[in-house]
Amino acid sequence: MSDTEGDRAEWSFPADPGAVRTARAVVRRQLGTWHLDGVSDTAALLVSELVTNALRHATGPIGVRLIRPAPRSGLGDILLVEVSDPLPEPPREREARPDDESGRGLQLVASASRRWGSRPDDTGKTVWFELVLPG
Repeated sequence: MSDTEGDRAEWSFPADPGAVRTARAVVRRQLGTWHLDGVSDTAALLVSELVTNALRHATGPIGVRLIRPAPRSGLGDILLVEVSDPLPEPPREREARPDDESGRGLQLVASASRRWGSRPDDTGKTVWFELVLPG
């Protein structure tokens, strides 16, 4: 399911491993439509990490939303990306050992984005990050 309108696009995915690939694809496609190819790779990678975390720790549905600021909104040139799931507990960033197979997703989000965080909502939580748009 998708909903795209102007400066906002959102989708909902079932808790299925194929959701990761599909989420990456729709994010890339929407950013291409918005002519924001400069952040497409990073956005798709980080969405992939957050959707994977949602699949690992929660049950569906998983929501993905992209919001770009309207011109002259005062919000600057930032793309806001949100991934929602029904688990109310906030994500925990952890120290992964060199031989760990997982545990680096939030570290990657923190290092590749301008900033990130999470907030509770009526149905669980939303993890978000911001990417600076190319000038």
